[in-house]
Amino acid sequence: MSAWAPAILAFAACACGGAASALAVNVRSLRLLRRARREAALGSVADGGVLGRQSGNWAMRYCEGLTRRLFAGSTEALAPSVRRKRAAETRAGRQFVEAAVLAGCAKAVTPSGFCEARVRLALAGALAGSLFGALISLPLVFLLGSALAAFGWSAPARALRAARQQRGISAERHLSEMLEVVSLGLRSGLTFDRSFELYGLHFDNEFACACARTHRSWSLGLVTREEALRELAGSYDCDQLARVMDSVVRSLRFGSSLTSFLEEAACQSRATYRAALEERVAKAPVKMMLPTGTLILPAMLLLVMGPVLLEVAGGF
Repeated sequence: MSAWAPAILAFAACACGGAASALAVNVRSLRLLRRARREAALGSVADGGVLGRQSGNWAMRYCEGLTRRLFAGSTEALAPSVRRKRAAETRAGRQFVEAAVLAGCAKAVTPSGFCEARVRLALAGALAGSLFGALISLPLVFLLGSALAAFGWSAPARALRAARQQRGISAERHLSEMLEVVSLGLRSGLTFDRSFELYGLHFDNEFACACARTHRSWSLGLVTREEALRELAGSYDCDQLARVMDSVVRSLRFGSSLTSFLEEAACQSRATYRAALEERVAKAPVKMMLPTGTLILPAMLLLVMGPVLLEVAGGF
């Protein structure tokens, strides 16, 4: 019996390990299944899966993830305004909706999720600043806590402004190629609808995807063509795009020629984008003055004047 004891113990250990592994695999499979069902439900609510997209900025990614968790009911809101009434009904909520449309995240981040993210980031910043300040000195508890709380509160708003600006720059960059493709299609004998559709099908960028969604919305009969084009122009912070779409709508309504206008608009859009790039490049040295003056200049002064000050101090 003693000879079989190690084999029996080894078999029992293997059986227990296999059972534990199977249980862990089953639990993970159930979690993945629930997650897939939740994401499928969220994707069916969003238009074209926009709710599931991820932004480049960490603050916007946090807002999008928190919005999904609030929508799925997997987390509770800490902000009192989110519990009492809909955040979209307030003045700040309406301003956020307008800014979110221009930033392209109106369906990925709700006003309640944005407000909740600001509250949570402010609390996290205050807690982190207070703990870090307590390790150094007592006066730094209030200073670092207040500074990091303000940083956390303003991080989503700054990310929203950056996304809005970046989206407008993307529209300015790709507007000229869209106009050239549409004008080339018109010169080839295609209709405006088919030429506009070709740009969305054969170009891979955010503006082309927005154009494809716009064409799909009026081709399916959800909105009229004029409404879809004006909605596309209103979803970007780009004055050139708004002017071009207004002119295109008027030309399509009255039946005037579009080919020459689109070519001229493409040249003008390209020149406008080039001028904007030159302006941003010219502003770069001015923006570099602040880090140069606060970080590099003191180090250079210490490097140059340090030995002189040491010699003077040694002479006394």
